[in-house]
Amino acid sequence: MNTLNKKNACWMLLYAVLYALMTALVCVLGSIHPLLFVCYQITAGILLSGIVTASFDRIRAPGAAACLSLGVLILLLVIGDAVLWHVVPLIVIAALAELVRAISKYGPAGDVIGAVIMSFSTFGYYGQIWFNRAYTYECAAEEMPAGYADTLMTLSPAWALFAVAAAGILLSVVISNVTLRIFCRSGTRSV
Repeated sequence: MNTLNKKNACWMLLYAVLYALMTALVCVLGSIHPLLFVCYQITAGILLSGIVTASFDRIRAPGAAACLSLGVLILLLVIGDAVLWHVVPLIVIAALAELVRAISKYGPAGDVIGAVIMSFSTFGYYGQIWFNRAYTYECAAEEMPAGYADTLMTLSPAWALFAVAAAGILLSVVISNVTLRIFCRSGTRSV
């Protein structure tokens, strides 16, 4: 088992920074067009899964998911966006990923499932489209260009949450397996 020693702690710091930056990129892309906001989970599945999988492959012990989420939490504190809607999902996904990885004894199946779970880092942002529509519309109308809020509401019917989540999960699984097969030390750890 690869523990969180001094060398791996430096790698974990790098992965946490990359995970936080890619999570921020997912959010920034949502400001370009409402469709990209609705599709956060798809973008997150693409941009985050490889980073998470590589970090899980390096650290086959407790703490990797917590370190990744801590990186995003620190970013949220720095930008003044550490509100319950954003913080609680990050804590829950880190705990779930840690649990899944422990149950799988830090094997490839746990790494892939954990990466899928960790790809939901932006759920606190995009989940509000469906669970807090009035607030989302109000914020979009205040902060975004004219028409953005109306387009956002049009592009986010209730069924879209399930479609976007399913597509994001599928992409996360594919990217995690490709990452394990091509980039990770054991090369054959895919599920």
